[in-house]
Amino acid sequence: MALKTAEDYLASLRKLDLKVYLFGEQIHNFVDHPIIRPSINSVAKSYQLARDERYKDLMTATSSLNGEIINRFTHLHQSTGDLVRKVQMLRLMGQKTAACFQRCVGMDAINALDSVTFEMDQKLGTQYHQHFSRFLKYIQENDLVVDGAMTDPKGDRGLRPSQQADPDMYLRVVRESSDGIVVRGAKVHQTGALNSHEICIMPTIAMTEADKDYAVSFAVPSDTPGIVYIYGRQSCDTRKLEGSEMDVGNARYGGQEALVVFEDVFVPWERVFMCREYQFSGDLVERFAGYHRQSYGGCKVGVGDVLIGAAAQLAEYNGASRASHIKDKLIEMIHLNETLYSCGIACSCQGRRTASGTYLIDLLLANVCKLNVTRFPYEIARLAEDIAGGLMVTMPSEKDLRHPEIGPYVKKYMKGVESVPAEHRMRMLRLVENLTLGCAAVGYRTESMHGAGSPQAQRIMISRQANLEHKKKLARVIAGIEPEE
Repeated sequence: MALKTAEDYLASLRKLDLKVYLFGEQIHNFVDHPIIRPSINSVAKSYQLARDERYKDLMTATSSLNGEIINRFTHLHQSTGDLVRKVQMLRLMGQKTAACFQRCVGMDAINALDSVTFEMDQKLGTQYHQHFSRFLKYIQENDLVVDGAMTDPKGDRGLRPSQQADPDMYLRVVRESSDGIVVRGAKVHQTGALNSHEICIMPTIAMTEADKDYAVSFAVPSDTPGIVYIYGRQSCDTRKLEGSEMDVGNARYGGQEALVVFEDVFVPWERVFMCREYQFSGDLVERFAGYHRQSYGGCKVGVGDVLIGAAAQLAEYNGASRASHIKDKLIEMIHLNETLYSCGIACSCQGRRTASGTYLIDLLLANVCKLNVTRFPYEIARLAEDIAGGLMVTMPSEKDLRHPEIGPYVKKYMKGVESVPAEHRMRMLRLVENLTLGCAAVGYRTESMHGAGSPQAQRIMISRQANLEHKKKLARVIAGIEPEE
């Protein structure tokens, strides 16, 4: 069995020689850095749950490559049931961490690459699928974390990659040899990049022949020479440096994003999955985006469960749980959250088998799922803030609570119902603040808008997938304009 423990995972990160910068300084021990460690804890949770008998059906699967039990985050979906269990697993992970747990992008990347490389080889006679299958077998056998990296800086959005004033605005092949290729550029918004053993690169848009140097996909170890990680800031992130557990809100878990720079990085041919085959870049982007938009019907719902629970708990702490308007708001939050989940399940159940044997979700419904995610978490967050009250953003700090002179005042005046300690109420308020305004909002509210593509990207795909001509024909038949077939 190739299932690591959470402790094994932490030990494996300590062996990586990453070049990491945070706040303008190089970080040599990123595993124990107080700002970074909560995000590592989130990933470690996926290892812990995979070894828990209660969750093995969701968290593990049987490998289609070697028949071994593996972590589902490294699995190729072999049925619509696998697609459904993926969404259920992501909801569970969201419930257990209330943060971004960072492994979705890698899982979605490997599933997209499996079918696209297979079809490339069939049409072009290349050997990319063999390269990819060997890579994935290595990932599964060693239970590794893969960072799926798609988004480029893009520079001037009005210009194609080959038209940019700076050609590095999209990651590209700068030269090749009999041994491999050399790439240069960057990937932005990279979720969990520091916490990954491997970085799996994909093109960010459908390329034309003029842009073929940018049609590249490959995987390299995360500590490959030439890769530099510049850690992204989050709202309220320096609270983690204050030594306060309560003011952080989510005491144990968090998310992570980084700017990942590739400065003339060498990639051996056996790790290359696409090199200038621009005709297939659009398929890879479309399938990865579809898988990732499905993912949001699970992970954001799990975090939403925690936020709904926190709002309901605060209503009790405030003595307002019986008010009809509070009950209505909680019902609306649940309705919106379950609607997102329904979309994630629906696009999974309607999935289809690809030529490689891997199952692909229904792309139309996956995009509907993600377009809803760009809206509903904002309303859920608004209602949670409404129920919590203004004290969420005005109350004193944990240091004030612990202070020998003013602490008694804080305990006295921060209390709601008499039976609940002021500290419990303050902790719950900080959790709602964290989920709606603080660090976790990056992985919940803001990521709901821009992760896996901003709303216009989903609208474009919905327009392409909707088959409007078929719908018009249905109307013509019903109206008696033409006969029914």
